[in-house]
Amino acid sequence: MAGMTRLEELKQSTRSAHQSVDDMVMAMEPFDSRDNYLRFLRLQHIFHGRMKSLYAAADLNDAIPGLAERSRYDAVCADMTDLGYDADEDWSRMPINADGAERVGWLYVCEGSSLGAAFLLKAADKIGLHAQFGARHLAGHVEGRGKYWREFAEQVNGLALDAKDEQAVRDGAVNAFAFFRGLAAPQPSV
Repeated sequence: MAGMTRLEELKQSTRSAHQSVDDMVMAMEPFDSRDNYLRFLRLQHIFHGRMKSLYAAADLNDAIPGLAERSRYDAVCADMTDLGYDADEDWSRMPINADGAERVGWLYVCEGSSLGAAFLLKAADKIGLHAQFGARHLAGHVEGRGKYWREFAEQVNGLALDAKDEQAVRDGAVNAFAFFRGLAAPQPSV
């Protein structure tokens, strides 16, 4: 895919995986009620908790300065507290099983979700949630979502990766979408 940046290519190559996650989340109707939203928030709690170790990784912070500050796990936990849900399970102690460049693909999925969160934040208003209560993790960066994403994209596009690493990034993104889809999939009754 000549002429495309790494993240443009990644977006194109993961389009169907991304759409399947979007469709599954919207099928949950997270903004029809606070109960539905809480189910969505629990998924976010697990996903962002599991991602926390990637945001804290020293080598990734060397390659992507400021990465540690991008984690939304604490905001998700605060949202759960707002809604009276005890976030007692510390998912950050169960990190994502990914290494090397694959972790960049996972970060792409997690960071990319903040772009779509603008739409979700507006929808959260219908059930009385906003950037200061219950929907902090959906809030944009103070400098703006676009600027924040462009900085991340420039950093990731600038990484020196060989062909094996490029494939690992793609695999990581696909795995991240599959992981979240697995979290959101209806669970059989026991």
